[in-house]
Amino acid sequence: MESPRKFKVGLIQMSAKADPRKNLERAVARVEAAARAGAQVICLPELFRSQYFCQREDPAFFDLAETVPGPSTEALAKVARERGVVVVAPVFERRAPGLYHNSAVTIDADGSIAGLYRKMHIPDDPAYYEKFYFAPGDLGFCAFDTRHGRIGTLICWDQWYPEGARLTALAGASVLFYPTAIGWHPDEKKQYGAAQRDAWRTVQRGHAIANGVYVAAVNRVGHEKSASATGKGIEFWGSSFIADPFGVTIAKASSAREETIYGDIDLARIEEVRRNWPFLRDRRIDAYGGIERRHLDDKTWEEKS
Repeated sequence: MESPRKFKVGLIQMSAKADPRKNLERAVARVEAAARAGAQVICLPELFRSQYFCQREDPAFFDLAETVPGPSTEALAKVARERGVVVVAPVFERRAPGLYHNSAVTIDADGSIAGLYRKMHIPDDPAYYEKFYFAPGDLGFCAFDTRHGRIGTLICWDQWYPEGARLTALAGASVLFYPTAIGWHPDEKKQYGAAQRDAWRTVQRGHAIANGVYVAAVNRVGHEKSASATGKGIEFWGSSFIADPFGVTIAKASSAREETIYGDIDLARIEEVRRNWPFLRDRRIDAYGGIERRHLDDKTWEEKS
């Protein structure tokens, strides 16, 4: 499928309420509004259908999971088909009894599923106990052809890893979407908050520059406190943004309100940047042996002796 030379993306920065059904209804309405505003590829935040339940470990939350296809993808596929738009739909995927993933479904403009990505890097930090809920992804890093362009999806914690961005770009993605649920621990915000958010922006802008692609990061907003969880909850910092292939921020959202931002993906801009900053050309693919190791000191006992 030949990609159009330009297409417009929309990032839906939204909060999550207690009722998953209402969250889905609100998401559908926001996707419809973004389509009316001219967006052709529309991305929702990570796990948008529920509040961020990973603040504590509770087996009851597995009831939030759904199959693919399932209720969320079917509702959003209907909008995609009616409006002729592509939708990136993050879901809590129930793959089999006892086997769950944090996933993103790319729904094409005809309502069909163009691709499925399962989050590869799974965090386990205070209030982000994702390893309890999600198995690591096993589909690798890939890009999907859609009516409006070839795109790649990664999810939240993946955004700190240059390997994932590189491999998705090498698969031909013109834009890397990062649906996200990231925020501040309230007690840390005053001392560390500005630096944490700046690091988040910087590393993703770096992915755009190093790979000559667009990066689109869409976060949620609002303060969520899980019942019986320790701590004061998470204040999600919003700040969704789109960066061009040279890391220039072409659209950004606020830190505290729901909104949709838009940006044009221009393949000519990718070509221009890559011609003048040919990082992909100058990669030393013959010299990267060892990247598959946890650390270069990791040798077998025979090698050490």
